[in-house]
Amino acid sequence: MTVRRILHVDMDAFFASVEQRDKPELRGQPVAVGGVHRGVVAAASYEARRFGVRSAIPMSRALRLCPNLKVVFPDFARYKAASQQVFAIFRQVTPLVEPLSLDEAYLDVTDNAWNEPLGVEVARRIKQQILAETGLTASAGVAPNKFLAKIASGWRKPDGLTVIAPERVERFLAALPIDALWGVGPVTAKKLRDAGMPRLLDVRSRSDAELAQVVGSFAGILRKLAQGEDDRPVEPNRERKSVGSENTFASDLTDKDRIAHEVRQLAKECSDWLARHKLFARTVTLKVRYDNFQTITRSETAPFASADETQLARRAIGLLEKTAAGQRPIRLLGVSLHGLVDADTIGEEQARAAASAAATGPVQLSLPLGPYART
Repeated sequence: MTVRRILHVDMDAFFASVEQRDKPELRGQPVAVGGVHRGVVAAASYEARRFGVRSAIPMSRALRLCPNLKVVFPDFARYKAASQQVFAIFRQVTPLVEPLSLDEAYLDVTDNAWNEPLGVEVARRIKQQILAETGLTASAGVAPNKFLAKIASGWRKPDGLTVIAPERVERFLAALPIDALWGVGPVTAKKLRDAGMPRLLDVRSRSDAELAQVVGSFAGILRKLAQGEDDRPVEPNRERKSVGSENTFASDLTDKDRIAHEVRQLAKECSDWLARHKLFARTVTLKVRYDNFQTITRSETAPFASADETQLARRAIGLLEKTAAGQRPIRLLGVSLHGLVDADTIGEEQARAAASAAATGPVQLSLPLGPYART
């Protein structure tokens, strides 16, 4: 059986690094990309991160943490141009490139244009070429599957290269906490820790029934990941259309405040995923399953996509008013986000809105920047 050589390549602090590359006065300075007076941090340079500045935190908080922070309004056209350079390098090596955002992708280099048998050498050459052609650094993970490659790429940032050879998989898994798993957000991680599974390997000792009681239908995937197994192929044309999170409760929920709290947590898991993948969502959908197993969904679509955690949670909670929450017992809640678009699309939408406003007269726009992935 052929062992796959999968790369996950992730640009380092991409938006902030582009700004520092193009503006010499920002080099070596703490930089945050985002709205100057409102909104959240879209990206933070590594100099800013030393002060605790991270993507997705309010810019007001970032400025309190780092009073000398240089705040730069995002320039999506320049980020897209740099991204196109990077992806052109990827596609010189292999047609099996699966974009995750403007600045990260999976590559299957089992067969590659360089006829290089070692994935680590392919990754090293890609990193060198990115630096030479764009002036930017990238971190890469090399592993037999996507799950492990993704974790490996973040192991030694910035400018890192981590290899998980097949014979090292078990040792690597032993070092991972439960929230390192793909698909495990803060809420699910807390449930697993509360159930006595703080480490990834702890999942292996539990029965399918025990896992299902904690994480529902995610149990099967969770067990595979705990074994280091992930047979998902690299999909060049893959387009993610939605993201969702749901929870089946051990006892039915009847208190409306508790129900709203659970919906807020589910929305947060979805918005965290958007942040990690630099995506925005137009549609929020709430799923409710009552105690008699009747399942309903309620959706709401906004004119502009957003990744703002507070806004998305408020919209999801608002959909509860269209259900019998607080009147009928609820056994399952789910929140999903649809109509996903990337930062480039958001930039184009803002440009069109601004052009329309200029043509028709002053219009008050409220277009939240939203958080981006930590890179």
